[in-house]
Amino acid sequence: MERTFAIIKPDAFAAGHAGSILTRIYQEGFRVVGIKKLFLSKIEAEGFYAVHRERPFFGELTDFMSSGPCLVMVLEAENGIKKWRELMGATNPAEAASGTLRREFGSSVGENATHGSDAPETAAFEIGYFFSGLELLTNS
Repeated sequence: MERTFAIIKPDAFAAGHAGSILTRIYQEGFRVVGIKKLFLSKIEAEGFYAVHRERPFFGELTDFMSSGPCLVMVLEAENGIKKWRELMGATNPAEAASGTLRREFGSSVGENATHGSDAPETAAFEIGYFFSGLELLTNS
């Protein structure tokens, strides 16, 4: 079993899609071992996305991620990182495969409904940014 980090972003949350996305997560066989509803501050969003600080889209990204509530989650499944990225689909919803979350719920590259870790090291950082070990389910 592998853990990954996921976000239902402010656009999907505001549009009322969080429940549908959570349903898909469970239908696809993920176990949700941690979940929180948050309203990120601009500083928290900047800290989370610090790896992109020098990119031209950094300000727009952090403004968007601090624009409304989101759900942050720790998901667990066999090959969880790859499985979650496949379920999310391509970053650009217009290029995402049919049946993926971004194709169904995303509207643009910037507002694409979900986020997911891209590697085990990234997942470890992202999970640790939002969750302490005591907040994650171990067995059930």
